[in-house]
Amino acid sequence: MKRKMFIMTVIMMAAMVGTPLFAAGAQEAAPPEERIVLWTTEEQPERMDVQRAIAADFTAKTGIEVDVVAVTESLLGERTTAAFAAGDLPDVIFHPLAYNYTWADAGILDTGATTEIVEDLDPDTFRSGVLNLVEFAGDYAGVPLSGWGQLVVYRADLFEEEGLDPPTSYENLRKAIEVFHDPPDFYGIVAATDPSEEYMMQVFEHVALANGVDIVDDEGNVTLNTPRMRETLEFYKYLVEHSPPGDLYWQQSRELYHDDRAAVIIWSPFILHGLAGLRDGVPVTGFGPDPTTDELASLTGFSTTFAGPSNPEGAGWAEVGYMGITVDADTEAAMEFLRYTMEEAYMETLGMAAMGKHPVRSGTPEEPTKYIDGWASMEVGDDRWMPLNEIYPPDVIEDILAGLERGTRWGYEKGYGYVTSRLYETRIIAEVLREYLDGDLTVEEAMEIMQEETEKLL
Repeated sequence: MKRKMFIMTVIMMAAMVGTPLFAAGAQEAAPPEERIVLWTTEEQPERMDVQRAIAADFTAKTGIEVDVVAVTESLLGERTTAAFAAGDLPDVIFHPLAYNYTWADAGILDTGATTEIVEDLDPDTFRSGVLNLVEFAGDYAGVPLSGWGQLVVYRADLFEEEGLDPPTSYENLRKAIEVFHDPPDFYGIVAATDPSEEYMMQVFEHVALANGVDIVDDEGNVTLNTPRMRETLEFYKYLVEHSPPGDLYWQQSRELYHDDRAAVIIWSPFILHGLAGLRDGVPVTGFGPDPTTDELASLTGFSTTFAGPSNPEGAGWAEVGYMGITVDADTEAAMEFLRYTMEEAYMETLGMAAMGKHPVRSGTPEEPTKYIDGWASMEVGDDRWMPLNEIYPPDVIEDILAGLERGTRWGYEKGYGYVTSRLYETRIIAEVLREYLDGDLTVEEAMEIMQEETEKLL
């Protein structure tokens, strides 16, 4: 459907703003109803090649041209807002989780169209977690395309030797740390402590979600000065006290784990091929003279659920990418393209970057595990390549994928995901957390500041 024309001042904005936005892909060969524009943040050359190939195949089958336009993710919000004001949005936008609610609330997304697609594809074929994150006023603001759940990565062999349960809870992790911690030779955990790195916020949010901490309650009241947050902060400080000193982020945690000097880390699935020795840039250094050994992968366990004392059911942390149809779209053509992407071209889409593009659909009603099975057989690597299902057994792969079922994020299911995005941008939570870890703030002072600063962002 098309929006009604804006008044003359907005049309003038379109002349100034709209033209450069689409110049990269615009052609005049086909009439508007036979051409759609896709904005994508997957702008790496090899990924653009895949997307253009998918678009070309779609055109061959349907006659609908697709202009694939790369947009840098950091500029996506600004460019979308400008195009909306000009009445010149693209038909389809691939975007991160953070934009779903904001754009739906602003009227940028046609939530009815994407809801129809999800229902046509059958919601039961999607991981429920990815749909929960995108609910908006009874609709789905976008169609989940791919994602990943953050992992608690641990040395399963050492846990088994010591008779320890997997680190799926505060209690289990604390017990394991007490057994394994032997600095400087070996650390029970490598926590994140560098507030300048987004990784610190990701890890802390994961640990907080595990204990049932969210930034708001059902009425939209900020809920960071609570007993649950106190438990979270005190436990996180315990983790830091049993980590190496210094400013720690993803690099040190991976290096120490690869070097056989850490029992547990929290990491994204992008670590999976490195554990198997497939990347020369991140060698496996602690398991003999061969840095390409796959031994560490065989010794590693993963958990996508982590639980605190106030939330025994636990939670995970997920990152998901979505496809949205805009209110300026040729709706029927855009819907046909999204259906094609989620069915015929779905494996090609995931194959752009299999490590970080996990299937949000398990399969189809007729073939319930079609996409899981296809993804598991994909080759991953960097300098060497192996199929995932030759590195990890089926139960491990299924647990990794379950992160998209269990995963959530602060505020999103209550319509306040935009606040979480601002907390990441401002780094206020991470910086206050670091002051607490350094002893410059008491736990009460840290919670009070987190509460006050988050309230300012509503």
